[in-house]
Amino acid sequence: MPVKPASASVPFAGPFALATLSAPDGPAFPALVTADSLVVDLRTALGDATLTVRGLLEGGEAVVDRLAGIAAGAAPAGRPLAEFRVHAPVEPRQVFQSGANYRQHVIDLHVAHRDPADDRPEEERRAEAAALMDRRAAEDLPYVFTGLPSALTGPYDDVVLPEWATKPDWELEVAAVIGRPAHRVSEAEALDHVFGYTIANDLTDRATVFRRDMPQIGTDWLRSKNAPGFTPLGPWIVPAASVPDPGALRLVLTLNGETMQDESARDMIFGVARLVSYISQSARLLPGDLVLTGSPAGNGMHWGRLLRDGDVMVASVTGLGSQRTRCVAEGAA
Repeated sequence: MPVKPASASVPFAGPFALATLSAPDGPAFPALVTADSLVVDLRTALGDATLTVRGLLEGGEAVVDRLAGIAAGAAPAGRPLAEFRVHAPVEPRQVFQSGANYRQHVIDLHVAHRDPADDRPEEERRAEAAALMDRRAAEDLPYVFTGLPSALTGPYDDVVLPEWATKPDWELEVAAVIGRPAHRVSEAEALDHVFGYTIANDLTDRATVFRRDMPQIGTDWLRSKNAPGFTPLGPWIVPAASVPDPGALRLVLTLNGETMQDESARDMIFGVARLVSYISQSARLLPGDLVLTGSPAGNGMHWGRLLRDGDVMVASVTGLGSQRTRCVAEGAA
């Protein structure tokens, strides 16, 4: 299997990040990547041949200090990043996804997904959506659903578009990676349970978001979001200490070189701390779990241009690196 283009990513914030890498035809392993693009195999550095990134995160609060020490001495032992294939950085047990969490994005979707019988002017429907967002923010009720870990793929892997997915779309997101178990934590405590951040592109087939046969049961996230490879993840997990303000992150996605999404995380209706706290009131968050925080405006439904065979997406987030994924129609993969 060819080595994926790790050098295509932009630099990450801070002195190091975590990754899952492999040499050509070799097994995947947990790695520390330095700001100079040197790789340290953490199985060797930490003396654990069975170590994974998720297992590392389960080590508790001392992990970051140990990794910082390894990064400081990486130069003699490090190998060039370009020698390795980059995989999704972690295998989570649970994936939590925040829907309708960027104000302008939700307004666009509200207009795009109108009932065919709704013939009101677009301006009126946009005003309705804006009022809905104001009400949601005031009532403080995030909308969160669960995804499947099997939908995750690497940040440079091809994405196969299933034959049944007639309206595949992109959704660039910041993903928080849980480092400490969290159950019923307050918003003030929530960020203490976040180890770091990575990039997710939460692909969605717009044609199957809603059950047309049973509209009364609403959305079908299993069908629309969880095809194998529909969530490119990574390339790195950047520790939270290197991302002091996740709200200041800028998300940019280009399609075949043309900018489609370009927005600040400040447009989030509910920030990372609020989402983690909210999820923890119902579920127990575990080390390695992902919290996808929603996608900004500029999806394909907004542009009237959905994904097709041969499209190339480049998705970047300030300080977290970038992905490059090519779309391949099923049967042509």
